[in-house]
Amino acid sequence: MAYTDDAVKAKLSSLNETQESIVSVAQWIMFHRRHADRTCAIWLERMRETTVNKRLTLIYLANEVVQQSKARRKDDFLVAFSPVIAEASATAYKGATNDVQEKIRRTVEVWNQRRIFDKPIQEAVEGRIIELDKSRSGKKTGLLGGSLFSGGGSNASAPAELQPLIPLQTAISKASATSNPALSVATAEYDKLTDADRPTPSPPVYAARLSALLKTLSSAETAVAESIKTRQELIHGLEDLITTNRASLEKEQSQLTTTSERREFIEKKKREVEDAIMSGKSAADALQPAADGTPHANGRTTSSAEPERPQVEALTPPPTESLTPIHSPKFAATRNPLADTNIPNGDIDQHPPNRPSPQPTTSTPVYLENLPPPQTTPSDPRYGTASSSDPRHGASSPAKKRKLDAEFEGFGAGEDAMAGLDDDVAELLRAESGGVV
Repeated sequence: MAYTDDAVKAKLSSLNETQESIVSVAQWIMFHRRHADRTCAIWLERMRETTVNKRLTLIYLANEVVQQSKARRKDDFLVAFSPVIAEASATAYKGATNDVQEKIRRTVEVWNQRRIFDKPIQEAVEGRIIELDKSRSGKKTGLLGGSLFSGGGSNASAPAELQPLIPLQTAISKASATSNPALSVATAEYDKLTDADRPTPSPPVYAARLSALLKTLSSAETAVAESIKTRQELIHGLEDLITTNRASLEKEQSQLTTTSERREFIEKKKREVEDAIMSGKSAADALQPAADGTPHANGRTTSSAEPERPQVEALTPPPTESLTPIHSPKFAATRNPLADTNIPNGDIDQHPPNRPSPQPTTSTPVYLENLPPPQTTPSDPRYGTASSSDPRHGASSPAKKRKLDAEFEGFGAGEDAMAGLDDDVAELLRAESGGVV
């Protein structure tokens, strides 16, 4: 079927809510994408004229066309639907039942999630639906009643600094949605009447067309002027926001510089303390400047004085008691008169040690008491007659004495054998020899 206005109207009239009907009409429309602008204009006209129940089907048709165009990267219908989709969505939404309105909101939500339209167009569609909800309920609600598009433009989710700009952006979207279709229609009518290739109609018809074009141009001019005014207000608000952010930026840059300097200072002190720990100094000594200004190897100063040597405890030998075995006999300390410092040097001879004088005794010495008694031996001509007396008990053999006198003749004759010995020693020798010496 060739493309004509009547063919487009016939396709739209035969459209129903079934998936097959919507897909079939959408494919035919997309096949004639060269006439996308004219098709969208006829679609919008049909949206205004049809019943409330038929409008949801036209929304579904537009949804199929724009999503297929987005998937195939064909922007003809995306560009053609952008100026009229906000008005058409508001027309279909207004006066519809709650069930139909919910379906329209769901479709608009799909456009938002899949980024079908540009952001200003999407915001214009949502803004028109919000206005209808507000006017019907009489109270301010979130975007699309607060149930859909949470974060697609809701004032509650926007920062406080951007709150004044949100109404301006919404007004711009509305103005663009109104001015763009009016400007498109005015431009098309103007091209038709000023085209030199077209035959000039009769003067009455030409005058009527010029009057209609004048009204269309006036409407487009008013819409564009309103859009310009709203956009200037938005730019003024953005400039204020930029000025505020520039002041905050300068303040933060100053804070960054100060923080960086403090961090470098703390890092330097940290290195000094670590070096002091490695060298055995305390942190307070490491942070004090050097007396002679001698710099460290890493640029810091150090003192020329050698640090004090650590005090080491002397090794003390253990006491003698710790080396004495357990239960060892203890000896009483004897007094050394020569080591007595309380006695003058000249009085040592006058103060002999206090000890008893040995008494002469004829008893047998202790070390001879345990010896066995001597045995009687036969007489020996070499030693003379045997004697029953034991020389160890004080008796001596006459033969042995004569022999000693013969061998050591003249030795000690007429002299005392104890001469020159200490009295104590001489007395002890006499006691042991039984008075022979």
